[in-house]
Amino acid sequence: MNAWTTEHLAMDALRETESTAVRWFQGWGDWLAHPMGVLTLLGSQGLIVVLLAAVFWSVHAGLGARLFVAVVASGVVNNLLKAVSYTPRPYWFDALVTGHSHHGSFGMPSGHTQAATVTYGYLAAKSGRRALLGAAVAVIALVALSRIYLGVHFPSDVLAGLLVGGALLWAVLRWEDRVLAWWRSLDTVRWVSYLLALTLVPCAAATAWQFGVRGDWTVPAAEWIGATPTDPAGHTLAGLYTAGGALLGGVLGLTLLHRRGWYSAAGAVTARAARFVLGISVVVLILVLEQVLFRGLSGFPAALVAFAVYGVTAFWACYGAPEMFVRSGLAGRPRDTPEEVPAEGPEDLDRT
Repeated sequence: MNAWTTEHLAMDALRETESTAVRWFQGWGDWLAHPMGVLTLLGSQGLIVVLLAAVFWSVHAGLGARLFVAVVASGVVNNLLKAVSYTPRPYWFDALVTGHSHHGSFGMPSGHTQAATVTYGYLAAKSGRRALLGAAVAVIALVALSRIYLGVHFPSDVLAGLLVGGALLWAVLRWEDRVLAWWRSLDTVRWVSYLLALTLVPCAAATAWQFGVRGDWTVPAAEWIGATPTDPAGHTLAGLYTAGGALLGGVLGLTLLHRRGWYSAAGAVTARAARFVLGISVVVLILVLEQVLFRGLSGFPAALVAFAVYGVTAFWACYGAPEMFVRSGLAGRPRDTPEEVPAEGPEDLDRT
């Protein structure tokens, strides 16, 4: 018996044990399905995108920009790990596990758990308030539990999401100021080159892994006896390209916005609300057009379209929308240069 076979059998044994734990949790009753479905939304891509937009456009531009980069970079890491792990979800692996929610991508690490850890952990840390830190821990824990109950993640997936998200959060909080200062010091050729490498290399590596190293992979029907989707590798690759495109478009937009003089998210409540409504309307329009024009795509072509669409969407959110707000009078430039502007909040985050 070779090492690969031994590892494969050990993983199957672990999944059997974890499937038993998931079934036990689901045995508490179907009445939990609805509240757990609501709780899991706190870590969903849709809600977090809306939260990022609201903070950046309508609350505090610097805080929103830094949070955006942290969350989207975390998404790239998460989807890259999924793309190389090829791990099932409980309801794929075990037909006795109920999938209360359905996903097409591989399972490890849990994206909802990782995103919640980075998003709410960052906001709580920046607030400096113990009450909000406690609330963030509670939300992250509830999202993690919801993923297990809903049958979409093994406990090990959730643990991996917590560990990866926690490590990324620590790194961001420790190094963001130094990285930001270094990024601003780069000339155009260098920062564009680094940005392309940061966003394209993970996508290229995962594509080579999927079509090269794992090119002969098929769903192991003998082991995964549940409701496995037809192309989990393709769905996972599309998720990585989505995050990579968003990171490229977003960081490009934020860098150009900084060089234009940045913008302030301060203002009257009506102006803040108007900015959010106008900005999110364009985001929705872009995503609806994607569904109308590219609904039938799958596999690698779908991943390429996702990269382009989310790159455009993020560029709009991080550059197009703020510039429109300034030119329409819904927002203003900071009074001085971005490096000298007074803070909008407790910390001078609007220097971003």
